[in-house]
Amino acid sequence: MTISTLTRPLTKLARGLELLRAPFGLATRLYVGWVFLKSGWWKLTNWDQTVSLFETEYKVPLLSPTLAAITGTFGELFFPILLILGLAGRVGALGTFAVNVMAVVSYYHVLSQEGFEAGLWQHYLWGFMLAVLAIYGTGALSIDRLLAHRTRAERDWD
Repeated sequence: MTISTLTRPLTKLARGLELLRAPFGLATRLYVGWVFLKSGWWKLTNWDQTVSLFETEYKVPLLSPTLAAITGTFGELFFPILLILGLAGRVGALGTFAVNVMAVVSYYHVLSQEGFEAGLWQHYLWGFMLAVLAIYGTGALSIDRLLAHRTRAERDWD
């Protein structure tokens, strides 16, 4: 038995998993982006209720409730769109990550209570997914990758 006999199945497995990298990155971007985009859209279309929530429920440090509502809603709409498209995808991932952190900070007084553990762990999961996208990039199925290939192709013609 040789080393190559042992490593051949692992190499085949790695190649097979490599085929899943691009669709997995896209699915991750679509899922986590949709969660925040949907929340931002709800805030925008129910503005009076949104401002009321920022006045009574969400405890955003340093910002007035109205400014916090505007900033939070903008962040939940703008950054996930970048993320979903994979256009400045790492910026979208980092921006959405920041929105997620602020959501946990401003609503921690509720999320930390007994019975709300699942809500807090959801934010942890989204944060982890966003960190992975920010660190590893948004993948091959993104506008960023398309633009990078196009730029390289244009440079090759020069």
